[in-house]
Amino acid sequence: MPRNLIAGIGNVMQLAFVPADVDAALKYWTQTMGAGPFVALDHVQMDAATYKGAPVAIDFSVYIGYWGDLQIEIIAQHDDTPSIYKSWRDEGCEGLHHVCLITSDMAKARRIIQDAGGTVVQEAFLPGGVEAFYAETGGGPGTMVEVLQPNQAILDAFAHIKSLSVGWDGADPVRRLG
Repeated sequence: MPRNLIAGIGNVMQLAFVPADVDAALKYWTQTMGAGPFVALDHVQMDAATYKGAPVAIDFSVYIGYWGDLQIEIIAQHDDTPSIYKSWRDEGCEGLHHVCLITSDMAKARRIIQDAGGTVVQEAFLPGGVEAFYAETGGGPGTMVEVLQPNQAILDAFAHIKSLSVGWDGADPVRRLG
């Protein structure tokens, strides 16, 4: 019987970064790579979260933009709560933090991650039944995997943000939803 591989969860839909300098990262992605515009989601509200099995309340913001069909996420944590973002910054890491896969079956995705030798290190539960987990997969920095089970509202928000990138002329590179 073939071993379940992480690629079986779904396609990579996002590359995520947790840079030391968020403004410089946004400038790079918009002015050098041509991704964007980015939409700022300030102080993301979660119903619950865990880090290494312990409940946490992380104060963070994300900036989401599109580079063609690929979503780019820039993450900024605003507090010292233990998290995958804080540990990344504490280790002085730069570059790719994680990739995100979308699934409709979280139980299956968890089994695949476990079968592949991965370990869930952070979980997030957002309003409307949205669930995500982040797993270390053993490949070193940049090989963390996020698995997201979005609801229709999240999918619609992603579609709206992506639509902003079509024909984008570089003006107003960071925006707020609303």
